[in-house]
Amino acid sequence: MMEEQAYAGVCGLYCGLCPKFQSQAPSRCQGCHPGAQHDYCSTYRCCVKKHGHYTCAECADYPCERLLRLLGVEQALDSFISHKPALANLERLRQVGLDSYLAEQRERRLLLETLLAHYNAGRSMTFYCAACALVPPALLAQTLTEGAAEIVARGVAAADIKARAKIMREVIELRAAEAGIDLKLRRQK
Repeated sequence: MMEEQAYAGVCGLYCGLCPKFQSQAPSRCQGCHPGAQHDYCSTYRCCVKKHGHYTCAECADYPCERLLRLLGVEQALDSFISHKPALANLERLRQVGLDSYLAEQRERRLLLETLLAHYNAGRSMTFYCAACALVPPALLAQTLTEGAAEIVARGVAAADIKARAKIMREVIELRAAEAGIDLKLRRQK
């Protein structure tokens, strides 16, 4: 479970579903816990360095002003990752504990890794990360099966990754919309 613990972001964002974490670029984020690379983050400094907590869920001041500001709660904004699940993730952490929470999130991460391995034409990572963070795992797994069947039904070649990605995105968007889940990132204009 030690490796899994590296995926628990201090602020409630699950690192395993983050495009900066999943990236293969040299600027890839390693997550909050492997080292002090996040000293620039005031929430990390407060949670880990100042209070000695693993996540903000452990803090008596949760949810504090600093955390709410980081997550853009007042403005309802996202950055490169959806911030929508962060507070719910921290609440879940408080309810079930770190190990159970990580086991639940692992299912989401494995679905994301399947999407990235088989249906990413290079421009779908952020979309897939948001989908895996926001869509319940059972619905997402069902949607992946449906999307794969649709790809076969349309006769799309295995090598045509662009067409495969387009169909998979369409199916995910449709099922998410039917479930009332908005997958768009809320960015400042």
